[in-house]
Amino acid sequence: MRRPDQQTTTRPTTDPAPGTGTDATVDAPPDGTTRATSPPDGTTAPEHPAGPGPSGTSPAAARAAAGHPAGDLTTEAVLAPYLRGQAADFLRSLRLHHEHSAPAESGGHDAAAAIRALRRAARRISGSLHTFRAALDPHWADQLRAELAWLSGVLAREHAYAGRLTRLVEALHQLSGPALPAARGARAAGEAAASDAQGRAALGVGAARAGALLERRLTLARTRSHSAALQALGSSRFHAVADAVALLASDVPLAPGTTARTAEALLEPAERAEQRLLAAVAALPPADSEPYNEAQDAAWHQARLLLRLHRYAHEVVLGAASPALASCGHALDLHRDAVEAAAAAAAAARTPRIAPATAYALGVLHADQRHEVEAARAVFRETWPYATALTAP
Repeated sequence: MRRPDQQTTTRPTTDPAPGTGTDATVDAPPDGTTRATSPPDGTTAPEHPAGPGPSGTSPAAARAAAGHPAGDLTTEAVLAPYLRGQAADFLRSLRLHHEHSAPAESGGHDAAAAIRALRRAARRISGSLHTFRAALDPHWADQLRAELAWLSGVLAREHAYAGRLTRLVEALHQLSGPALPAARGARAAGEAAASDAQGRAALGVGAARAGALLERRLTLARTRSHSAALQALGSSRFHAVADAVALLASDVPLAPGTTARTAEALLEPAERAEQRLLAAVAALPPADSEPYNEAQDAAWHQARLLLRLHRYAHEVVLGAASPALASCGHALDLHRDAVEAAAAAAAAARTPRIAPATAYALGVLHADQRHEVEAARAVFRETWPYATALTAP
């Protein structure tokens, strides 16, 4: 159930609530690999009366700040300009990537930033095509969405492997580093510190080898992903995607009869995306569940995907992302990173003929990342702005 003073619906109101402000656009945090783009439909929760948003700003005020009157919410006036703008960002990022990827260009950081911006635009186009499919040419929307999902996934892997290696190496250094000195006169604290020092010493024996093993495995995976990304960017398949996005920048294929349809053509799909998110959050495992149960990770990954789709629908309908969902979205990104880092440590521990000390260090690292998983879930529960997660069974 939602709290009475909060609203998740993207339906604009006609009159802003007194004392409201202006929502700021919140960009999605950097993410790793892109997962499935077509979540199954969930059961919808009953609608609730509209009211002030969780950030204290009414949807009407957000639309007014973005230059979209609440009474002009049609596919031609809202959805088409949004898709054209994201297509223009996609093409601009592609041009910047070509400029900074030239042989004489040493700005590798700029090329990576261009790839991130390209993926950001691709995710928003793909998510909007999924949510508002009924307002668009369905065959065209499905085909372009599948191609954008392929491209985003290929381009994300290199960045994901690099971030995973950095995360695991830093965690190893923290786990095997020197223990903090105990307070004077505290005998129990001294005994605990001595025990901790012994554990760190045992961990330090295999930590260096574990780090070297992880670096070999993940660097190899990153190199292969980089080669795959370069091949994808030079393939005829990618050029077909770029051509389709270039056409989108000038012409959005709307479904017949939707050019001047009323606001319901956009509000209903956006509210369905919202209800799927609420249902997914309500079905998340309770706070006292086992953190090492990897079977529960899929439900959290699904909630992350649905939250992203909801945020993109919020951008389309209200002209800006909801600031109230930025913190919990970031928590789900950290959750995904910790889950994949733990899986990488477990996979490295299954390497044949490794030393017992190395396997022990990798086991400790896996446990540490699974605790990070639980910490990210706790942050999500604390920052989720609605009461849905608080009443999960």
